[in-house]
Amino acid sequence: MEAVTLGGSRAQGTYRPDSDWDFALYYRGHFDPQTLRDVGWPGEVSEVGGWSKGVFNGGAWLEIDGRRADVHYRDLNIIDREIAESREGRFDIEPLMFHLAGLPSYLVLAELAVKQVLHGELPTPDYPVALRERAPRVWWGRAERTFDYARANHAPYGRLAQCAGLVAQATSYAAHAVLAARGRWVTNEKTLLSRAGLRRVDEFIAAARPDPGVMRDLVDRSRAVSSDAVREALATLERD
Repeated sequence: MEAVTLGGSRAQGTYRPDSDWDFALYYRGHFDPQTLRDVGWPGEVSEVGGWSKGVFNGGAWLEIDGRRADVHYRDLNIIDREIAESREGRFDIEPLMFHLAGLPSYLVLAELAVKQVLHGELPTPDYPVALRERAPRVWWGRAERTFDYARANHAPYGRLAQCAGLVAQATSYAAHAVLAARGRWVTNEKTLLSRAGLRRVDEFIAAARPDPGVMRDLVDRSRAVSSDAVREALATLERD
C-alpha cells in the first residue's frame, strides 16, 4: 500500500452530518483485498475487478466505529496511464451502477485533485488543456444523440418514464460537457447538474405527463437549456 486518502465531501468540507466517509487505497500493480477484510470491520469487501474492469475496479462498503465508509481501490499504474492519456485529451466513459452518464476514466485524476493524503505521497494534477478542449465535444455529442432518441422514439408514443429517463441522462452528459469546458473536476454525479447550472430540468421533468406534445416539449426545453449552458462554457474556454 503506497498511499491512503480521504476524499469526497469530507475532504472538500462540503459534508452533511450524515455524509459517509470516502477513502481510497493506492497500490501499484497488486492489492489483496483480504488484507482489508482481516482488519475486521463489518461490511462488504469486493475483489479487485469486482466493480468493473476499468478505473473503478473495486472497493468496500464498511462500518467503522459506527460510521459508514466507502473504500475505493486505486492502481497507480492505471493512474499513470490516465494522466498521460488526459494530457492528449483522451479518456473512456465506463458504465457503472448508480451513474446516469457513466464514469469518465479521468475521475481518478479528479480524486487526486481534491484529496486529503492520510498516508504516503501522491500527485495533484492540473486539468489538462487538451482534455478541456476535447471532452466537452464528446459529452455533448452523447447528449445530442440521447435527446434525439428520446424525442423520436419515446415522446411520440407517450412513454413518459423512458423519455424522462433519457432526458435526465442527456442532461447529465451536458453537465459533464459544461464542467469539462470550465476545467472543473467531477468526482460523482450528486451535484453535477447544480454545478453546471442545469437544475431547471427538474422543473421540466416534474411538469411532464404522458402526452406526446408535452413530452416533445420536455425534450426540446431540456435540450435548449443544456445547449445554452454548453455554448457559454465553450465560449469561456475560447477566451481562456
